[in-house]
Amino acid sequence: MPQSPLLSGPGRELLDRLAGEDVTPERSLQLAKSLRQQLPPDLVAAALAQQALRMRGRAKFRQADEMLFTPAGLEQASSELTAGHSARRFRPFTAVADLCCGIGGNLAALAGGSRVLAVDRDLTSLEFARHNAAARRAAHPVHVVCADVRRLPLSRGAGRAAGPGGSQAARGPLHGGLAGTGGPGIEAIFIDPARRAGGHRLRSGSSEPPLGWCLQLADAVPAVGIKAAPGLARELVPGGWEIELVAIGRNLKEGLLWSPALATTSRRATILPGGDTITAAPGPPVPVTAPGEFLLDPNPAVTRAGLVEELARELGAAKIDPMIAFLTADRELTTPFARTLRVVESMPWNEKQVSRRLRELGIGVADIRRRGLAGDVSLIRRRLGATGEVAATVVITRSNGRPWGLICLPVSPGQRAVH
Repeated sequence: MPQSPLLSGPGRELLDRLAGEDVTPERSLQLAKSLRQQLPPDLVAAALAQQALRMRGRAKFRQADEMLFTPAGLEQASSELTAGHSARRFRPFTAVADLCCGIGGNLAALAGGSRVLAVDRDLTSLEFARHNAAARRAAHPVHVVCADVRRLPLSRGAGRAAGPGGSQAARGPLHGGLAGTGGPGIEAIFIDPARRAGGHRLRSGSSEPPLGWCLQLADAVPAVGIKAAPGLARELVPGGWEIELVAIGRNLKEGLLWSPALATTSRRATILPGGDTITAAPGPPVPVTAPGEFLLDPNPAVTRAGLVEELARELGAAKIDPMIAFLTADRELTTPFARTLRVVESMPWNEKQVSRRLRELGIGVADIRRRGLAGDVSLIRRRLGATGEVAATVVITRSNGRPWGLICLPVSPGQRAVH
């Protein structure tokens, strides 16, 4: 396999020299001027760009300073935390294929419990993926194949559907076993069709390869996981598949689609790093009431997964509007699935009245949450003009069909969790 210049002896030495450098634009120019007197300009430029990517990569990977990235590969790669979460579904399998592996964001996590066949059609990304698996100390062997995943020979019944929701099925080959090594046939597939199509990434089912093709992988290898954009419309996912929305804290990161062989529910929201999870469950209708003493703002993963009513039933909370994803309660609740706020003012939405009340209370605006009503948040913030020392959240929404405004404060720290 041809090597990237960064993987050559001089490339590795140069990256070692740059380790720890803070390559700001100004510092980068200084380094480039000095290094080009000793080394080829193209290699210097590539190494400086790589050091900048490594600095950015620290937000996703602990070993970023030993890894190699492309700009698109780093942007689209799963973080170490989310990759570790999705890899747990594949622990029962001996041999897993990582299709469209990119720079290997998921590769080392998958190789923590299985032998992995990594496939990508971009040779540079594949070289970096293999390097990164070693940098992240992958526990099991990783084999790489440079190919368009749609050209891989898949055989019906090739997998061993022994995941949490599946039963044993016949085994057979994928690409002649594990990269032609004589190893076991591929038993499960993870695919991240991360290449953008039309400016979207699986938002409306458009991707490369197409979402429909990815879903059909389960016809050949029953145990399939697909990384999807969080905004993917749920109606595009066939029955029997599980849709999981994953957030780190309150930041919604990715969607995961699990084939029937791996599915344990229809919809799930998972909050990392704790791994708290809530799943779809039938139940009685959630009551709708006027906003009470506390407002709960569900995590975006819960909202996108359509699990607001499940959360309400779990907490004994009510909705403030049939169509709005805010919950309310008259007692203080703590849950990893929502932010809890104390309501200090509740009124029909009127911008001037809210502005006056903020001044009377000596409250400044730290955050504006708008849900169910139109309006430019930045303009509203300026018009409210609140400058008090106490930071509040102003909620602009609907309550039982009426435009409504709430002034809220954070709940007190150290509160006891509701189970």
